[in-house]
Amino acid sequence: ELHGAFVAMLRALPPGALLAFLNGHPDLSARPVGLAADSRREQGSAGLDGLDAAAGRRLQDMNRAYRERFGFPFIMAVKGRRPEEIMAAFEARLRNPAAEERAEAV
Repeated sequence: ELHGAFVAMLRALPPGALLAFLNGHPDLSARPVGLAADSRREQGSAGLDGLDAAAGRRLQDMNRAYRERFGFPFIMAVKGRRPEEIMAAFEARLRNPAAEERAEAV
């Protein structure tokens, strides 16, 4: 019930307020400096802190492309996922229409 109420509240926000909320989410990072402890643990559990240099650059390039396309960071619960799954989700979601991706982010 709490989750449903939270999602309903987000969906009712004016577009600018929703965008501001989504932009409060951190980027996924191979170098989690400056992230909150919970975000560091979640991203670390997905192996993002152990990417080699090439994969780390690819992740940063995808972050940049996603933010340029949609105006907010890529949002995905990554706990328990593998880096390959995360990269594949990035690639797939970059092809989504903006409205669909906002709904996915919420």
